[in-house]
Amino acid sequence: MSRQVHRIGAVLPLVAGMMTTPASDADHPAALARLLADVSAEYAKLEPQSIRPAEGFIRYDYLVPAGYYGEMWDWDGFFIGCHLANQSAAKAKYLKFWVLNFTAAIDSEGYVAGCITTKGPRPLMGSFAMKPFLAQGAVIAAQRLGDYEWVRPIWERLQKVVSYREKTQYDPKWGLFFWENAMQSGADNNVALTNDPRERSSILAADVCTFQLREYLAMAVLAGRLGDRAWRDAYLERAEKLRDAMVRHMWFEADSMFFNIRRADGKPVRRISYSNFVPLLEDVIPPSAAREMIQRYLLNERHMLGKYGIRSLSRQDKEYNNRSIIEPYSNWQGPVWINANYLHYIALKRYGFDRQASQLAETLGRVVLADIAQWKSMHENYHPETGKGVAPTPELSPDHKFAGFVGWNLLVQDMLECEVDGRCEFLQIPGKDVPDNRAEALPEAGGSD
Repeated sequence: MSRQVHRIGAVLPLVAGMMTTPASDADHPAALARLLADVSAEYAKLEPQSIRPAEGFIRYDYLVPAGYYGEMWDWDGFFIGCHLANQSAAKAKYLKFWVLNFTAAIDSEGYVAGCITTKGPRPLMGSFAMKPFLAQGAVIAAQRLGDYEWVRPIWERLQKVVSYREKTQYDPKWGLFFWENAMQSGADNNVALTNDPRERSSILAADVCTFQLREYLAMAVLAGRLGDRAWRDAYLERAEKLRDAMVRHMWFEADSMFFNIRRADGKPVRRISYSNFVPLLEDVIPPSAAREMIQRYLLNERHMLGKYGIRSLSRQDKEYNNRSIIEPYSNWQGPVWINANYLHYIALKRYGFDRQASQLAETLGRVVLADIAQWKSMHENYHPETGKGVAPTPELSPDHKFAGFVGWNLLVQDMLECEVDGRCEFLQIPGKDVPDNRAEALPEAGGSD
């Protein structure tokens, strides 16, 4: 499959009554450029809220969602750091710092908490090991900085993290990975998982398998750059085995869908949420199958596609809702999440749905601008049918004052930059052909076979 990015073409509405009304073919690129300029101007004011100076246990400047959240979180920091790295090589240092701050918290076994505070690691709901993003962050930061040598002192720690996950979240019977619970996944109440303590670690999950697949690929890149051919080949082999296991056990061809499966019997968890589509970040299934999945579900109003973005749960699910929740967990049972829509956007570009990707970027751009105009900040998620912010509300915020949110919502700028400027370097990790200790061009996400 070619990974060349498709350039923006004429934009057509995705669904009837969608927020944005397409301009003429001739005017639309200019309209998108104006939208990008407006979003960039507002984000220039908000972005600094997500960067904090080193303090206490945290030795380097660190990344936070801001507003309601002041801690350093695993995938929040990863996405914020990737955004900053995409803005300039100089800002890639923050993604490097995110890697260094988390590796400093790795214990002797390879465990690292998914949340770090200035007072130290903050375990949640048991061990709550961080999500598999460290190696990916290291590769993206190193590539942008043009320097891999800073990884050498932490290489063994990164390997310990991989080994720890293999010991604690891998089922050799299936060759697949599992979350301990939905909270650990970051999609706090994802119905394709569970927070029932009686069913802890019971579900093999498509999202964690994809993230770990990408970690193996990233570890292979790092090993090659550090001159370790044996480990490079070992991680590539593990990536291929995991990819094969995902197809064998999680891909249900008759449904054109990835489903999580139960460890006990391999039966599918037939719920369609954001996480079912995460494997589309990689070439796990043939492009034709991926396109069928996207058309059948992701771009289907009856399932995932809302007027103001892509939902976090199928509208057909019995638990679909858009309630404002932030404690004890955030709501992933309906609302539009920018980070999830960013991953969906990458999938749309990868498999040739350029017009729909452009429309999604434009719609999200207008959603966040309206939010900022009203609240001088943003919400962490949005109602798919109204475009209004869902959480946090003033009532759910400290002192009943709207706390706001910044964090990974900054990714809207990256999507618009892809449409306007052709800057589409999304979470790029090299594939199998990883050269030893010499420069290589990272393949671009997007395109068609």
